[in-house]
Amino acid sequence: MRLTKNVLVYKKEFQKLPEKILLKNGHLIDPANKLDQNSDLTIENGIIQSVGNVDESGFDGEVLDLKGKVVSPGWMDMHSHLREPGREDEETVKSGCLSAANGGFTAICCMPNTEPPIDSQEIIQYLKDRSAGLLVDLHPIAAITKRRKGAELVEMLELAEQGAVAISDDGDPVMSAEIMRRALEYSKMSNIPLIGHEEDKTMTVKAHMNEGFISTRLGLRGIPSVAEEIMIARDIMLTEYTRARFHVAHISTKGSVELVRQAKIQGINVTAEATPHHFVLTDEAVLEFDTYTKMNPPLRTEEDRQAIVKGLQDGTIDTIATDHAPHSWEEKATEFIQAPFGIIGFETAMGLSLTHLLHNDVLDLNSLINKFVAHPHKILNLEPPALKKGNTANITVFDPEMEWTVDLKNFLSKSGNSPFIGLKLNGKPYAAINHGQIFVSIL
Repeated sequence: MRLTKNVLVYKKEFQKLPEKILLKNGHLIDPANKLDQNSDLTIENGIIQSVGNVDESGFDGEVLDLKGKVVSPGWMDMHSHLREPGREDEETVKSGCLSAANGGFTAICCMPNTEPPIDSQEIIQYLKDRSAGLLVDLHPIAAITKRRKGAELVEMLELAEQGAVAISDDGDPVMSAEIMRRALEYSKMSNIPLIGHEEDKTMTVKAHMNEGFISTRLGLRGIPSVAEEIMIARDIMLTEYTRARFHVAHISTKGSVELVRQAKIQGINVTAEATPHHFVLTDEAVLEFDTYTKMNPPLRTEEDRQAIVKGLQDGTIDTIATDHAPHSWEEKATEFIQAPFGIIGFETAMGLSLTHLLHNDVLDLNSLINKFVAHPHKILNLEPPALKKGNTANITVFDPEMEWTVDLKNFLSKSGNSPFIGLKLNGKPYAAINHGQIFVSIL
């Protein structure tokens, strides 16, 4: 990409940031540092040089006018699936990071259900090598058990030393309470959180969607909400017993939200995330047997959706994460019961969040940004980006008001399994800046 004064030339690649650049007239918001003002920001060699009004006539670098746009610390998605190694036809580290930047993210965490899974130092190093030099920071999440089989714990201390920021068998639960207990104890020693995929598999065999009125009407075996809630209740109790840290992945039911709420009231170290598809859609979306509405946990009822929205509003749910799960067209172009679970989410997460949370007065801008910046970094013990002089310019720019229509041809993910194609949204990503690079969204 080449910058001329106030003009951007778009390319589907990470581009070098000009040596000197002035971000002019943006709405600077950094909630953790109590910054919320219309102002300017200058960057030189990838480092923030000033935060405050700048006389453009005396600036000898490139100028980018961001009037009407929000400039915030770089957003993080702490739950995604990149498919590399093993299924590079669906997504690679490079394509996933491009897709994430297109959606406004400057950091993502990748889950371990690859082939082979992320259960060794070698795989973590492989991912670090593959992501080196990219704009988007990639943080691997290692498996809890070897091969994600739920039977034998990984060498957790070694994986944490190698760079794993958390552990999870995501895609599968740890069914054994004893193994889960030991995993929590070792995660405490490693000072990394354990992220739980909460599902009692004995209750979900050959099930394809939420159990309820819609599943009965369609004649599909359902996944009951209690299958998630039983596991959350167990793991909250184990977390209290071990005094470890536990994070609930992709929470989806009213009962689950209440369990986390009560655990927090009791002082148990539990956090939770919600996905945009769970606070936007319900199981009624499955009525047309669209395989792009098939995910795990499944879309639930309107009552569950409203409980998730309330949990985001009152702080019970700490973060928003995409659970970006690419699948090939061939895999999804089949009967509903044969299709795999999962949808992509990098490139729609910001638009869905701004449309359904900001513009519906669920969260203000400061609170919404915290869900994507301060909170996930805190959960993972990572230093959050900040709009401060001397800091690396790790920045997300977005337009909170722009109307746009989700169009698959503008996605950079290698997969297109999104139920939101054709949906009109209000608020979109504009640019991601990090490591002396810039990516301007083509959505």
